[in-house]
Amino acid sequence: MTNYYKPVNFILKNNRAIPQIGFGTWQASDEDTYNSVLLAIESGYRHIDTAYIYKNEEAVGRAIKDSLIPREEIFLTTKLWNTFHTNPRAGLEKSLRNLGVDYIDLYLMHHPVALNPDYGVDRPRNADGTYEVLKEWTFVKTYHLCQEFLANGKIKALGVCNFTLKNLKILLNDPATKYIPDVVQNEIHPLLPQHELLKFCSSLDIVVEAFSPLGSTNSPLFHLKEIVEMAEKYKVTSAQILLSWGVWRRTVILPKSVTGSRIKMNFEGLVVLEDEDGNKLDLLTEKYGTKRFVDPQYTANVYKED
Repeated sequence: MTNYYKPVNFILKNNRAIPQIGFGTWQASDEDTYNSVLLAIESGYRHIDTAYIYKNEEAVGRAIKDSLIPREEIFLTTKLWNTFHTNPRAGLEKSLRNLGVDYIDLYLMHHPVALNPDYGVDRPRNADGTYEVLKEWTFVKTYHLCQEFLANGKIKALGVCNFTLKNLKILLNDPATKYIPDVVQNEIHPLLPQHELLKFCSSLDIVVEAFSPLGSTNSPLFHLKEIVEMAEKYKVTSAQILLSWGVWRRTVILPKSVTGSRIKMNFEGLVVLEDEDGNKLDLLTEKYGTKRFVDPQYTANVYKED
């Protein structure tokens, strides 16, 4: 008999609750964002994830307002974009205005790399087409500036995104780092399980969030033999197996869809995996290797561990 998962909250180090299932909004138009966020909230989601660079913060804010759910019942995440690293206060204020809110529940540094803000564009490029990175600036400096936002209440929790274990340790080992990140958000799925990162974060009570938990649109993960067989066993879809693996590992998952039926299925139709099955998915990289679906190709080697 299939045992269905019941959504739960995790407790951050600041004692605030974060729902384990969030709703992602990357690569969605304003109209799709508004409609899908509204439907997600109606379907029971209380955790919405967006970012300045998604260019849909205003639509997210309108949907939250129009949902008539009290603001304090919605856990709202947005992210500091890379051109604001030297002035993160300006980035935060823009996001607050876009969203039409007084505070952000979780503010994440989107990438551990600063882009040149002098051109007034979000993705400044060099003549050869590469991103113009501020090599003299460090993500550690950016994080230390963001720590200050916790005191004035404009953000309730602080974290990082797209961080390798190496970069996370660099941040934590800096003597000026006074606040351990509440959250690390990374691409995580069975072909990019990030076992060591999860183990390290667990030891420090850092919550790990998984973006792109399905891999990608029309993901090849859907067709892997082990996942297809597991979907048949539990009588659910391959997507629901992938998301169920994410909650089995005690990560926060951030599925994204603009299709009404999938929005509901991703929230209501997850199952409790048997440990044997969860462990089997943990080991898929031994057979298929690792695969990263989201890589911005910065010259700063964001994902390089050595």
